[in-house]
Order: sequence, then structure tokens, then C-alpha cells
Amino acid sequence: MDLDLDGIIRCIKQGDENGVDAQLQQFNKEFAQCFFFDAEERDRRKQRKLEEFKKNKVRDYADSDSDCDEYDQENRGLILRQNLAGVLLRFIGTGVKGHLLRVCLRTLRILSRDKKVLGPFVTDTALLALARHAGLTTCDRSEDAGDSDTEFYDSIIASLAEAKVSQSRVEDEDDHNEECSAFDEDAKSDVSNANSGDLDSISWAGSHRTSINEMHRGSIHQKLLERGRRDRRESKMDAEEEEQDSGEEAQRKEAMKVLCNVVYNSIWAQERFSSLRLMCGLIERLSSSISCSPPSSVQFYELRLVFLITALRPELRTQLKQEGGVSILTAALENCLEVQWKDQYECVLSPAAPPISLEASQRIIEILKILFNITYSTHRQEPSEDDAALYRHLVALLRVCLMKHCLLPDETDELQGHTVNLLSALPLQCLDVLLMVPVGPGSEQCLGVNMDCVHTLVLFMERRLESGEKMKEKLTPILNLLTESCRAHRETRRYIKKHILPPLRDVTHRPEEGTTVKSRLIRLMTHLDTDLKHCAADLIFVLCKENVSRFVKHTGYGNAAGLLASRGLLGGHGLRTSSPEGQYSSDSDSDTEEYRKVKDRINPVTGRVESPQPDPMEGMTEEEKEEEARRLLMLFNKAAKDNLIQAIGVDAEGKLVSMSGLMEKSIPEQRESGSDNDEGEN
Repeated sequence: MDLDLDGIIRCIKQGDENGVDAQLQQFNKEFAQCFFFDAEERDRRKQRKLEEFKKNKVRDYADSDSDCDEYDQENRGLILRQNLAGVLLRFIGTGVKGHLLRVCLRTLRILSRDKKVLGPFVTDTALLALARHAGLTTCDRSEDAGDSDTEFYDSIIASLAEAKVSQSRVEDEDDHNEECSAFDEDAKSDVSNANSGDLDSISWAGSHRTSINEMHRGSIHQKLLERGRRDRRESKMDAEEEEQDSGEEAQRKEAMKVLCNVVYNSIWAQERFSSLRLMCGLIERLSSSISCSPPSSVQFYELRLVFLITALRPELRTQLKQEGGVSILTAALENCLEVQWKDQYECVLSPAAPPISLEASQRIIEILKILFNITYSTHRQEPSEDDAALYRHLVALLRVCLMKHCLLPDETDELQGHTVNLLSALPLQCLDVLLMVPVGPGSEQCLGVNMDCVHTLVLFMERRLESGEKMKEKLTPILNLLTESCRAHRETRRYIKKHILPPLRDVTHRPEEGTTVKSRLIRLMTHLDTDLKHCAADLIFVLCKENVSRFVKHTGYGNAAGLLASRGLLGGHGLRTSSPEGQYSSDSDSDTEEYRKVKDRINPVTGRVESPQPDPMEGMTEEEKEEEARRLLMLFNKAAKDNLIQAIGVDAEGKLVSMSGLMEKSIPEQRESGSDNDEGEN
């Protein structure tokens, strides 16, 4: 990275705003698309090493000299970026305004993508300055009075000059002494880290800040949130955004982007965000932006920041919910959808209505994710009367999210996915709003109930089954939602059963074979992931009204054994309703004529008609049969003795237990029964 940090500092000290603007503009242009500064270089280095190894077969130890040079260059770039961040965070707190402030914030946004540079960002002073420019607070915390701007900048210039001198001295020694080319790379790394530490402590002035930086490095947030695809809103050119946005709006947007990056990448920043009570300002900003029409372009990034902070900090999740977050976000969702109400819990859905725009769909998705964060624990709770009315109002809006389309098919699928996630988190009794819409001329229906929404959910599940990607994350919410809906509403169960479990006619193939929705779900019943296979089995079991014989009939005993064993139903105790809220009709599952003809020839384990197999003992005498039986028994005993197999039986509760346990349990029962008989005879 060709960065003249000395020149930038001199321009700042001289008040040359044009010079600062020109150099930062060049930096922003060069690194606008750079998300991880070291990743590409590291990949290129690995590729070079691999090619070199393939060419020479054995790496020569002396080649480590080039590796050290690359490490020095990379480490120096890191030091420059850290100090540039410290300088700019100091600079934006001095009252800089207008176009130059936006350029500085854009540079800070690029720098905040690099986790190794976040040390200067996670101080209270820096966070409050960014929050003030984002409009979240009017509070500011100035730097230590004893450390003037001149001393601050001079110390950075001096430390950079010292680092350059040290680097030149090492290079001169390498030129005069070839043996130095083979010195230990770890020692060079220690020197570089020591220099970096000295510069860090100077760059953001204060002895406590080195410890903050070290703490941040040791607690970088990883794997709490999955990094998704790049935000499509960033596809616009910055120049176009500046033309569309007012000066203050563009400034708040850039500051909000910086905060999103910092909060996402740093646990320390998440904790300070909570301690500095910045959530209050964020909630206030969000509440005030709801009524704006058209909505501000900053609203999306406000929502993104709320999602990040509620996903990562449980206490802020609770705070948002207690301060009316559900009603605020429901109003924001209603504003984004631009709905017209036909009834208390029914919105107008016109087939001629335009699809949801890209900007609106992105805001809606962020709202749905936040609502899931703050409501996911309410599924099994009994809501109060006011909360129930609020949730039903929300479900009416979610029905619109399911039924309307976006401009792009991928956007529609993503929107429906987040809608399903939220529906699965809300109280089950509030989901009846999805079925309360009157039946129209072209509506799907069952027993006089509108099934348009259920039909959309079934189609959504079919698309997820066909995609085959991230099965657990994408399928478990919709499977759980359909299962709970089938338990609660018999009309829903009947309608879905008609699509997934039609009457059996062709039983010449195994139930899991084929491309139908039924066969795909049955294949999931033996999936390696326990949660996924239980969700798929639960849905089919509920569609069979939790009747064991009907369940085995549709899936085969081999596929059904997992769920039956987990529920203690291996004994085949007929109807066994696992939940008291199951609403099942008394309709019978009548067999088709084709099924009745071959019913006696169906193998209950595989669930299909098996071709007759020859008798393996045909032609054997009784002595040969007994000898074969003894040999088979000896093989079983040897396998059991070597712990290769274990004899399993089904106890009185229908659960799988070892045969030894059954025998130990049955002996005392027999003794007790025998003693009772003896007493009776006496």
C-alpha cells in the first residue's frame, strides 16, 4: 500500500483540507473494493510456495529470506493503517465538516473492514465520535487535555521515521552479511510486533489503549454471525449516492456503516456499545425515521446496526423489546409494505400491485431479522391480551410478506425465508390470522377455509427440498412451522396431507425412492443430522394423525424406527398423540383398491411389494437345519461376546433396551409373581 501518512498529517497540521481530501480520495478509490487487506496477498503467497515446492520438490531453507521481506511489508502496511485510523478518528473530532468529513468517514469505513486495525476504533472516544456523526448521540468525549493535536501528530511522525530507520538498518546488514538471510523468521516477527506495539501506544495516545487493543485482538468476534454475501445496496457508485443524498444524510450513512463494521468485528466494541447506552439513541432514531416518506437511505443501516447489536448482545435484545421494539418495528414493516387495511387483521392484496422494490425488500428483511431476535423466545409463552393483538397485527403483515413478490426471484425466496423464521418464533395461537382471510374466487381452500398462505408455505418447502443446500438451516424452520400448524388446525393438516401423502397406489418402490415431496421428506428421516431427521419425521407423523400403523404404512418400518424409538412407540400402540393441542378429525385413511390388492405382499420394513424369495432351507434335512441353527447361534454369541453387536429388545413402554436389562428386570417380576401365587395358594 503506497500511503503517505506523513503527508496527510502535515496537511492536517497546516490546515490544508484540499491536500487531505486529495490523498484520502486516492486511498478510497484504490481500496473501495478491498474487504480483507491481507487475504488476497496471503493466498497469492501460498500459491507461490506451492508452485515452488512442486518445482523443486524440497524447499531450500535460504528461501525464507523472501518470506521475511513479504512479512515486513505486510506488517508495515498494517502499522500504517492502524495509525491512519487513529489520525482520522482524532481529526473528525476537531470539527471538520462537509465533504471532507464524508471522505474521512469513507476512509474509516474501508479501514474498519480489517479486524487487525480496529484498536483505535474501540475506545469510548472513538465510538462516541462515530455515534455523534451517525446521529445517535450529542455526547462527545474529548481527548486528554495534556495531549495536544500537535504532540499527537508529531509522535506518530517520529515513530514512523524510527520504524523506517530500523528497517533500513536491517536491510543494510542483510546486504553486508549473507548469513543474515537465514535468520529465524520468528525473531523478525517479534521485532516487528514490538515496533507495532510501540506505534500503537503512541497512535491513539493513552497508556490504557494498548491494553484495549490487545484485549480486542484476543476476543475478535468469530462465527457468532455467518458472513453473508456482499450487500447489494453497495452496488451503486459512491458518487451516485452523494448526488441522491443530502450532505448530512450521507455523513450519517457513512458513520453508520463504520459502526456496523466495528460492532460486527469486535466483542469489545459490542460491550462498550452497551455500556455507553447508544441503544437508546438508536431506538429514537429508528422511531423518528418510520414516518418519513420516502424513507431515508440511512434507515437501512440503522436497521442493520440494530440487527447486529441485538444478535450479539442479549441485554440489548431485552432492552429493545421492553422499550416497545415489537410495535416500533411492526410500524416500520407496515410502512415499507405500504399496505391498505381491509379488515382488522386483513390487508388488501391486489394481483395488479407492483412487486416490492429492491430497497424496500432489503429494509423488510432487516426488520424481520430484528423481530426474530427479540421474539424467538415467545413461541411457547402465553401472550397477554395486548401482546396477542400486537402479534396478530404483525402476522397479518407477515401474510403480505409471504404472498407478495419482489423484483428478483432470489429476493422473494429470501424474504419468504425470513418470514417463515419469524412465524415459527411467534405464539402459535396468533397464527390463526393466516387462515382468517375469506375465500376468494381463485383461492385455495379446504373445508371452506382459505389455504392460500398454506399453499405458499408448501411451495416454499418444496423449493428448499429441491435446492439441497444448507438443509438444516433452511428446512428446519419451515418443517417445524408446518408441523405445529397441522397440529393446531385440522384444515391445514388435511390440505397439506393431500399434497404430501396422497393415497397409496403404487407400492412397487420404496417410499424414499423418487422425486416427490413425500420421498424427499422420507429420505430426510434417515439423515445424519438428528434435528433435521426428527423435524421431517414429525411432519409426516402429524400428517398421519400420530397413528403408528398409518405412519409405518406410508414410510416403512425401517424409516419410521428412529422416531418411534425416540417416542417409545416401537411396540406399535396405535394412536398415540404426543401433544394435547393436536386437532385431528375422525376421518379414516381409507385404502385404495390398488393397495388392498397387494397389501398382504408388502414388506413392512421396506414399505414395498417384495418379489418372492426362494427358501434358503429348501432341500435341507432336519439335522442340517438344526446344525445351521446352532452355527448361527454360535456366531451371534461370539459377536456379542466381542461387543460387535448387542441384543436389543422393546420394553413395556415401547423403548429400546438391551436384552440383559430386560432379563434382569423380568426375573424379580417373576419372583414377585411367584410369591404372590404361593401366598394365594396358602
